[in-house]
Amino acid sequence: MIRLDTPDPFGIYSNPVGHWFVVVIAMLLLAFVLITATAYVVFFERIALGWMQRRPGPNRVGPGGFLQLAADGVKGLFKEGFAPVGVDRVLFVVAPGIAVASVLLGWAVIPVGIWGSITYWISDLNIGILLVLAVSSMNVYAIMLGGWASNNKYSLLGGMRAAAQLISYEMAMGLSLVPVFLIVGSLRLQDIVGFTVHWGPYSGPIPLLLLAPVSFLIYLVAAVAETNRAPFDLPEAEQELIGGFLTEYSGFRFFMFYLAEYLGVLTQSTLIALLFFGGWYLPLIPGAIALFIKVVLLVFIFIWLRGTLPRLRYDMLMRLGWKALLPLGIANVLVTSILVVLLS
Repeated sequence: MIRLDTPDPFGIYSNPVGHWFVVVIAMLLLAFVLITATAYVVFFERIALGWMQRRPGPNRVGPGGFLQLAADGVKGLFKEGFAPVGVDRVLFVVAPGIAVASVLLGWAVIPVGIWGSITYWISDLNIGILLVLAVSSMNVYAIMLGGWASNNKYSLLGGMRAAAQLISYEMAMGLSLVPVFLIVGSLRLQDIVGFTVHWGPYSGPIPLLLLAPVSFLIYLVAAVAETNRAPFDLPEAEQELIGGFLTEYSGFRFFMFYLAEYLGVLTQSTLIALLFFGGWYLPLIPGAIALFIKVVLLVFIFIWLRGTLPRLRYDMLMRLGWKALLPLGIANVLVTSILVVLLS
């Protein structure tokens, strides 16, 4: 949907045909923008890592290498894919589709402020953030099914690692958002972005990073682990598991898993911007541009971590999730609850 100053411009939403026409166009537009943006997240990563490692990134195809990802995408679509003997042929194909769908479904409730009072979304749910967490957790099924269906012990170990890792860090991620819900009093993403305060002469929106900094730190660490990014990329771990759950994948099916990973980075960066950095609110800057700037900076943090930190050992990964983030998240909820009650 698109929210304007008038709730039903030209009567288009009250017309069932017009309503579904707008929804279908919105979904197609969103899918096109997301896939294109994901391609250039990869390009941005390759350029940034090249700069950090003092080497050239993509610089041949198109001006400044800008068309390299378009060439890679075309190559990925037409590259030969094969499956070894003994795979489960149904689940082997279904798993990459689940990985992409689990990320795309979350965007059904993610709002984007475009300009002034114009806000874009597909569905305005009062439990929007819970839907995002629910559908993103489906990625566990994709990785587990992909590892098991490959009929390869290394792939199975990668899938089991992924399941343990995602379940561990999802608990910390969920707990980190409870203080945000307590402060705002709503689970709707539009309400979280538009949260306002009245402090002396100032009255307006405020980034929740200022009110819940511990929640931001926990969520950031959990988001990196949820997307299987370094230093939490143990499900692949080529030094130990060849390629983990991706070992037997090639061609377009491998491309789908690759797309899901970078879609996850883009989705988590957008959610962090909406939850903790005021979303599309930035003085004197149009909403879409403000949100774009924040998302690019957060994507750079994901890339920076990959270029800086070595991969954790598995025992360190579990210790961080269960012995550090989880107790810290519980303490954060308790302290925030007490402060909210006292201040109210």
